[in-house]
Amino acid sequence: MNQASLYAEQGLQLDNQLCFKLYAASRAVIRAYKPMLDELGLTYPQYLAMLVLWEWQQQPPTLPTIKALGQRLLLDSGTLTPLLKRLELQGLLQRKRSTRDEREVHLALTPAGCALREQVLPLKRQLLCESGVDEDALGALRSQVGVLLDQFMRLNH
Repeated sequence: MNQASLYAEQGLQLDNQLCFKLYAASRAVIRAYKPMLDELGLTYPQYLAMLVLWEWQQQPPTLPTIKALGQRLLLDSGTLTPLLKRLELQGLLQRKRSTRDEREVHLALTPAGCALREQVLPLKRQLLCESGVDEDALGALRSQVGVLLDQFMRLNH
């Protein structure tokens, strides 16, 4: 087997696939979050939505809509709507149709949704401590994956 064929063959091995490593790491992280999220009564996608809504409490967007949330989370409204309905049933957020444009649905945290943020902080610290992950290394990895995500997002648009 020549060098080019050997390189091509190695390129098809599972352990050489960045996409697989990202996929497996994502699943492992979500599994690690599961006990914390179970304690909070949230699924991982609901947690991500709550993170954005908590951010919006600090710095509100021009329009806190389902569309804006979908853009921030890279999710479509068909995925978000049932997730948001469940959060509303849990009393964590309110959805209101815009009086200006009934196609727009605005989102707002309830007092319970705001209070949940305070429960997350110690649980998140505990998760980081238990994982033993170096926070500096985690920050560097997050930056690298962010660059990769941006590059692939440009490819897809």
